[in-house]
Amino acid sequence: MASLLSKKFLLSFLLICLVLSPPQARAVITCDTVFNDLKPCLNYVLVGGNVPTECCNGLKSLITNAITIEARQMACSCVKNLATAATDEQVDRAASLPGKCGVNVPFKISRDVDCSKVK
Repeated sequence: MASLLSKKFLLSFLLICLVLSPPQARAVITCDTVFNDLKPCLNYVLVGGNVPTECCNGLKSLITNAITIEARQMACSCVKNLATAATDEQVDRAASLPGKCGVNVPFKISRDVDCSKVK
């Protein structure tokens, strides 16, 4: 009888721990992730021309995976850091990508964007 009560207690305890445990963290967005997703856009940003389909797919993937405020702010910071090393024309081309790809990016692609305000 004690063994049966012990097993029921253990099972109940495990169920309670399972219910109360925090959800698994979602994948973190890193600058490597941002760079890899946007790498197909590099030629367009550097020299212009046509926006490759792979570029739009990468931008869509980045935005789809940036599901938390923290992830969107990290993506914004990474893009802003890339923009600081670009010419004005390159930043303008990069900023045109959301419109050309039909993607709603939750931050302005700019050197001056305040990524802490991205929601």
